[in-house]
Order: sequence, then C-alpha cells, then structure tokens
Amino acid sequence: MNILISQRDEKTAQYIANGLKELGHRTNYVESLETIKVLESLTSYDLVILDTNVDDISGIEICRYIRQQSKHTGIIFISNDDEIQIKLRAFEAGADDYLIRPFAFLELVARIKSVMRRKDHVVSDDENILKVGSLVLNYHTRQVKRGDKNIELTTKEFLLLEYFMKNKNILLTRTIIKEHIWGIDFINDTNIVDVYITHLRNKIDKGFDTKFFYTIRGAGYMLKG
Repeated sequence: MNILISQRDEKTAQYIANGLKELGHRTNYVESLETIKVLESLTSYDLVILDTNVDDISGIEICRYIRQQSKHTGIIFISNDDEIQIKLRAFEAGADDYLIRPFAFLELVARIKSVMRRKDHVVSDDENILKVGSLVLNYHTRQVKRGDKNIELTTKEFLLLEYFMKNKNILLTRTIIKEHIWGIDFINDTNIVDVYITHLRNKIDKGFDTKFFYTIRGAGYMLKG
C-alpha cells in the first residue's frame, strides 16, 4: 500500500514508517498537515495516518478535507488526545479508526488491516478499474490491457503506471515520481525513473501509432489521454 504519515512527533512517524516499510508498504512523511492540501495526487494514497494537531493545524480539518477528496482512502488517527469529544469529532470528519499513544506496532498493523478490509469490501468492480483511452488497469486483480493486448508488468511498473493514470495529462517531475513510488529517502541522483519509463514505453506504446507516454523536456513526464 501507499501510506501517507503526518505526526507531531517525528520519532513516532519514523517508527511507524520503518515498521510499515519492513512489511513492504511505501510510506511518505510530511511534517506539516497543510502540505497535505497541496499534494498533487492525494488520492494515490491508500491510507493516511494523522495526528489531531501538528504545528497548531487541525488534523480533524485535514481529515475532513481528505474525505471530501476520496471516500475510499483509509484514515487512522494516532494521537495523545484521549478526550471523547475529540475522538467523536475525528470520526464525524471521516476517520476510520483512532489509536492512542503509546501503542504497540502490531496493534496498528491489525487496525490497518481491519480498515482496509472494510474499504475493499465497499469498492465496486468499476471503481477498481482505471481507464485512459484503450489502456485499462485493474488495481484489484493487477491486470493491465491495451485494447486486446494483455500487458505483463512488474510490481514497480504497475505502481508507476497506476500513478500516471491517476494523474493523466498532468506533468510529473522525476522528484515527485521518486517520492511516491520509491519513497522520500531514495537516492536523488539515480536515473531509476528514466529506466522504468523506458520499460513502460516498450510494453505499452511500442507497436502502436498512438502514444501514451510523453517526455516534457527539462521537466518530467506525462501520460496523455
């Protein structure tokens, strides 16, 4: 899963991120809750882990904003605030769960699994499918087709294509792509993005007159459709 983390305590955020990475999840940590509002693709996250307040900004208001953007994104609060009124406000804003610090990491994992099971249950087949022209991606079955052609992708290629399709006709810089697909700690001077774009072009665009992937010289890449 792709998980966004925002906590007032950076050590707690790092503890959560390290544990989730070991389980194979991709994590992105943002220091400011306000940053969440300007993320280019908030809906690309499967789960957001919030605090009630970070730098005097209300996590509950950010939760409400996220829920307005996507009803399928999981939202879990981890906070020191144990007052029932705060918890009620969080749930009314759209939170799926609320966990009090200190907490056991295994309990967090169990709650994440429970939240995501509920989310998976309410998502219909149509909502599992992304379409851009003749390109179809089913992120539940992990199948990709262009017209009648089945396309075999590696896990990273699939995640990258999904990210582009969710952001079609939007310029994505190499830095943004690295942060969302490989994590914010990934080495900045690598050409890994260019390599994977080449893989996707060979598998998706090769042999077709109409191209999906375009290079925006000096800026990044775009999937047009």
